[in-house]
Amino acid sequence: MFELSSRAQDFVQRTRKFIETEIEPVEKVFWEEVHQLNPDGNWKSWQWPEQLTVLKEKAKAAGLWNMFLPDAELGAGLSVQEYAHIAELTGRSLLAPTVFNCNAPDSGNMELLWRYGSEEQKQQWLSPLLAGEIRSVFCMTEPAVASSDATNMQATAVIEGDEIVLNGRKWWSSGLGDPNAKVIIFMAHTPDESKDRHHQHSMVLVPIDTAGVTIERMLPVFGDYDAPHGHGEISFNNVRVPLSHFIGGAGQGFEIAQGRLGPGRIHHCMRCIGAAEKSLDLMIERGMSRTAFGKEILKLGGNLERIAEARVAIDQARLLTLYAAYKMDTLGNMAALTEISAIKVVAPSVLEKVVDMAIQIHGGAGMSRDTVLTGFFAQARSLRLADGPDEVHKGMIAKLELAKRGYSTRRKA
Repeated sequence: MFELSSRAQDFVQRTRKFIETEIEPVEKVFWEEVHQLNPDGNWKSWQWPEQLTVLKEKAKAAGLWNMFLPDAELGAGLSVQEYAHIAELTGRSLLAPTVFNCNAPDSGNMELLWRYGSEEQKQQWLSPLLAGEIRSVFCMTEPAVASSDATNMQATAVIEGDEIVLNGRKWWSSGLGDPNAKVIIFMAHTPDESKDRHHQHSMVLVPIDTAGVTIERMLPVFGDYDAPHGHGEISFNNVRVPLSHFIGGAGQGFEIAQGRLGPGRIHHCMRCIGAAEKSLDLMIERGMSRTAFGKEILKLGGNLERIAEARVAIDQARLLTLYAAYKMDTLGNMAALTEISAIKVVAPSVLEKVVDMAIQIHGGAGMSRDTVLTGFFAQARSLRLADGPDEVHKGMIAKLELAKRGYSTRRKA
């Protein structure tokens, strides 16, 4: 079921080699330079080290570029399940997804434009994103409402003549601090009494320098601003853009969001699995290289059992995620709804558990920037909220299970 074509195997092998030979040897120094260049909170002066451009050019030259896109001309032309194996490899590094131009939120935004964008939108925004010349932002979550229910959205995109007028406030807009961020995809309420509640939201393309767009601040995740990428709060005050900036038309926001989030959840989950594998590697290396009370740390207490638990959990999560990808490829996203929600619950939780074990084995070093573990932990905990919190996905799984048996989860009147 999960057998890879020779072409996909070649991509996997070359990606693994590139990470081992080009990224891993420089990554520690790279992030040290990032922290030196980018004072926390001072996002207006954030910048990437020059090394990133060097690595990106090498990745392009090696043909390891835009591998997430299932278009053989614009990307690698791999299936969701084939790319999943590459996403796992890139998840072992906090830098690799960016080097290959396969990082969030850009990969999701590019796939969205590829699937739903007009030719004009593709030329203006998709082409430079695919070339790695610019970065993008996705604005959905709002500070004033419970965003786990997207229909709570208060931001508006109202049609006035030949323009769309945007108002509202968004936060946790990833990539907002990036010095190369040029365009925002803004999801908002477009009131229309003639349509049901899932056809009253729209996605709109907004150049980041449009009048009325104000970046209010960057938000730290567990005290780290994730510079120079950043997660920001942004306000839209009577922002005006042409009607041509609707993606797929007014009221199509939810349909487009599902198309964006389906493959994206596979990517996120497989990166989690890669990060968990890296955490397990680090845990074993540390635990077998340090001694206490006359034994290797790994042989003390219940640590060996924890290694076994991590191995089992990672393999279970991988198999479930690959199965979800297989169903998406063969039967479509709608047929894989249960599996997509299931992996979104399972994979970040597995990473959170494994990286917590690794931090414990590392002692004080595990809480510092000397390893990637704190970055992985923040990633795991954030993903239990991003793209829908655990509780929403569990609710979806339960709803689908009841529906199979003729029951409904709706409350009785």
